[in-house]
Order: sequence, then structure tokens, then C-alpha cells
Amino acid sequence: MKPEQVLEEFRNAGALLEGHFVLSSGLHSGVFLQKMAIFSEPPRTERLCRALAEAIRARFGAIDIVVSPAIGGIVPGYETARHLGARAIFVEREPGGPFQLRRGFAIPKGTRAVIVEDIVTTGLSARECLASLRDQEGEIVGAACLIDRSGGRGAIGVPLLSLVTLDIPAYPADALPPDLAAIPAVKPGSRAIPLA
Repeated sequence: MKPEQVLEEFRNAGALLEGHFVLSSGLHSGVFLQKMAIFSEPPRTERLCRALAEAIRARFGAIDIVVSPAIGGIVPGYETARHLGARAIFVEREPGGPFQLRRGFAIPKGTRAVIVEDIVTTGLSARECLASLRDQEGEIVGAACLIDRSGGRGAIGVPLLSLVTLDIPAYPADALPPDLAAIPAVKPGSRAIPLA
């Protein structure tokens, strides 16, 4: 799937929004990618995750396990794993704590795993996911996402593959450009971040 086709899926789902948004990272942006609008449509999710699985296979080879950060990464992780013929597991956190594998999940010795995210903005969730897997005996060969909105700057700690790489500016609350500062901020994501 070509990058423009991926973006067309987001546009057609009403998932490519413009305005003034507070991202889950706490940064502000004029563009928001509402991934849940994508994941609420199984056929659209299937198309995108099949394309992601094909890209993962081409870049990293055979994969045994897909691991995703909860909650946002569970749907694309599962669907991508299905197309890879791999197991789908996830890391989750206790409130305020670090990510950890639970529920009997493991990445055993001799297995090859990839982290699958939905959208990468700063790479923080993927880095935290990777850090939680350091004690696992299997190999984490890389990470993948539908859209990397960091322009390729979201360092993960392993190679990152994306269907689309965009360079969408994001700003701290105290450094907003005048055009963005003139629009009231909304917080459409899932993490509780106060609006200033």
C-alpha cells in the first residue's frame, strides 16, 4: 500500500483532523490522527494491517510474536499478527507505573518479535514498551506503525518501519505559533492531560 493510499484511508474514515489538538504526549499540533475512527471499521483496519504485515515481513523476515502497548496498540497489533501468522501479545501498565508483560505473556528464547504501534509521535510508548521487554529471552527485531508523524525523528531503540512518515509539527504549550494559539485546544486522545 502506497503512502497516499494509507492517508486516503484516514481521510475517508474522518480520521485526519485539522484544528488545535493536545496530543497524548502533551504537545500541541494542528493535525490529529484519530486512529480509533480507523479501528472502528474492521475492513479498513484489515487493509491497513495487512499492508503493515507485508512491510514487516519484507523488512524483518519471519515474525513469531507481535507485542503492542495497551490500549491503543492492541487492535493494530492483533490484526497485524493475524496477517503475519504470529501470536499477538501486549504490555500494559498499572496506573502510573511502567509497562510490563502480564497475563502469562512471554517472548521465549529463539522467537523473533516486533513491536507494533498505531501512530508514533515522539516514540515514547514504543520506547517504554521496548524497555519492558529487556528481560525477555527472544529477539526484538524492530518496531512498526501505521503512521510515523515524527518525520522519522521518533527514536525507538530498534529500527522503526512505518507505512507513512509525515513531518507534522508539534509544540510545547508555551511555544505555540500564533495561528495555533488563536484556536481553542481540544484533547481528542485517550490519556488524561489537562488543557491549559
